[in-house]
Amino acid sequence: MLSTLPVTAEPSSRVDPTLAADRQHVWHPFTQMQEYFAQPALAIASGQGGWLTDTAGKTYLDGNASVWTNVHGHNDPDLNAALRTQLGQVAHSTMLGLTHPVGAELAAELSALAPAGLSRTFFSDNGSNAVEIALKLSFQYWQLTGRPEKIGVIGMAGGYHGDTFGAMAVGDSGFFHDRFRPWCFPAHHFAAPSCREWGGKIRAANTTASLASLQALLAEHAGTTACLIIEPSVQGAAGMRLQPPGFIREVAALCRAHKVHLILDEVFVAFGRLGSMLVCTEEGVTPDFLCLAKGLTAGYLPLAATLAREEIFSAFLGSYESGRAFYHGHTFTGNPLAAAVALANIRKLRALISAGTLRSRSACFGRLIDDTFFSHPHVRDIRQRGFTAALDLAPSREGTATFPVADRVGLQICLRAREHGLLLRPLGDTLLLVPPLCLSEVELGELVHRTLQAINDILPN
Repeated sequence: MLSTLPVTAEPSSRVDPTLAADRQHVWHPFTQMQEYFAQPALAIASGQGGWLTDTAGKTYLDGNASVWTNVHGHNDPDLNAALRTQLGQVAHSTMLGLTHPVGAELAAELSALAPAGLSRTFFSDNGSNAVEIALKLSFQYWQLTGRPEKIGVIGMAGGYHGDTFGAMAVGDSGFFHDRFRPWCFPAHHFAAPSCREWGGKIRAANTTASLASLQALLAEHAGTTACLIIEPSVQGAAGMRLQPPGFIREVAALCRAHKVHLILDEVFVAFGRLGSMLVCTEEGVTPDFLCLAKGLTAGYLPLAATLAREEIFSAFLGSYESGRAFYHGHTFTGNPLAAAVALANIRKLRALISAGTLRSRSACFGRLIDDTFFSHPHVRDIRQRGFTAALDLAPSREGTATFPVADRVGLQICLRAREHGLLLRPLGDTLLLVPPLCLSEVELGELVHRTLQAINDILPN
């Protein structure tokens, strides 16, 4: 049975006070504000399921899951109930020397979800902080165990781990962070593997050069390297760059052989985004540190977690005067409201995964992407896995010609998509489709169809 799509109200002509205040006072992230002021303004007032409604009454399909966080949809009754219940008890209580029921329960739940051995959880409030914590824990561990020379970090080309200085230092995100390089510590980067996949089929893949590059770095620098950090399976901010299945196992084996900590940054890919709860569990890999955020609270509240092995935790134990404690923390560490929503999210996700619902929806998404864009004259490449997809746009499918940067083709298409009732965000001239996991097959069809309409409006065949 086909689901009914929301009805869009006619926009009002009144002056919107939200937009007026926004123009006067807000500085938006990852946004050239001069360009923003020249665009039609849009303020979101409410949401239901996979849809958002602006202050003028127009409804949009949320095609980027509110920056890759939304899982069960907006205004989900089960998550709302969990939040209300916790709000009736305590909204926040510090974890600096104290604990609370939902924080302790969530830490236990995360350890149960993760590969055996990841028994300790350090909470924070976003992915960048989760990564900073993992880096600092690795550095301090080696100091505490008599290897202070192990201070280096290896990342993978194209990696994006956040915008704080440690996260920028270990990433390789080009124009995102280049101007801040003078303030970052040095890090090595190995070549990324190549993999093209969509519609559930790997079209091309190669790991040989990537693993050889990593082996060479480890052979030369393992003695002074503390850790290696990588986004497993999909590098989101790099344009949904994929790794072949099994690649992360090879990386983990090399790290173990060279006694280098492995940090898996699953901030983007965990909690159903690729169909499973955690990529590392699906791949059979146990990292030394696991970083989680985004989908952890299904897009409701800021919460992040860094999981660590018990043997690493043990190295920090000692008397107060030994100075072995980890001096790091955040005011809202383990916030009870966020923890309660995270627990409800995990319960719902576990049911969707075990029922095969996520698998069938992501397969549908892949088929729709394949059928719609495989032969499109302006889509040069496609990468799709789970509930992620990237469409590389170009003047033609063949050759290497690209659009002039000043044309802002990707942005034009996303602005046009709004006219079709769809919210997308580009990465240059690559369109990223990252739907909430709750979308029905009909709604996934709408996402793909409206994307096609917007592309064809700006780039007619």
